[in-house]
Amino acid sequence: MTATSLRELAERARKRLSEIAKGNRDRALLAMADLLEARWEEVLKANREDLEEAERVGLPRAKLDRLALKEKDLKTLTEGLRQIARLPDPLGRIEGLAKRPNGLRVGRMRVPLGLIGFIYEARPGATVEAVGVALKAGNAMLLRGGKEAFRSNQALVALWHEALGEAGLPEEAVTLVPTTHREAVLEMCRLELLDLLIPRGERSS
Repeated sequence: MTATSLRELAERARKRLSEIAKGNRDRALLAMADLLEARWEEVLKANREDLEEAERVGLPRAKLDRLALKEKDLKTLTEGLRQIARLPDPLGRIEGLAKRPNGLRVGRMRVPLGLIGFIYEARPGATVEAVGVALKAGNAMLLRGGKEAFRSNQALVALWHEALGEAGLPEEAVTLVPTTHREAVLEMCRLELLDLLIPRGERSS
């Protein structure tokens, strides 16, 4: 993937930020929880393919355990999404309001960060958990997961796109970098269009 094509993905996401913040984000979270329950077998199938490939190339047992999705993960992920949806909307809240000597009232208003880049290891559950938190706060996410979990992440992001569509939100709110090449990580680190970049995991992720 070239730096130009990665920039194009980021630009498309940034253009839709206002729609994300104003849209029905809780509905998207609840729709994603429902889709996970209805289509979990599809996610597990993709995850099994990732596991088979990881075992073939000799991925250590500890990493295989992190990569594997289990039946119990479905409940954890869906309950997490529904709990986030029940939280008060953080956007627009004003905190620390104080009156200045000149009579001016000054406070801090919560607003979205914007476009968040997330580089993470082969933990497919993070594709649900991190996006859920970011979306609640009105942000878009550009995801680059560990190469070992690429099929799992593709399946989960496809469900996110369906959930966003059901809620009337743009698919660009959740974008998966469509390559496992390490150069994409370096390009994300250089990409000034990101308002925040979160690298998580090991150097080899």
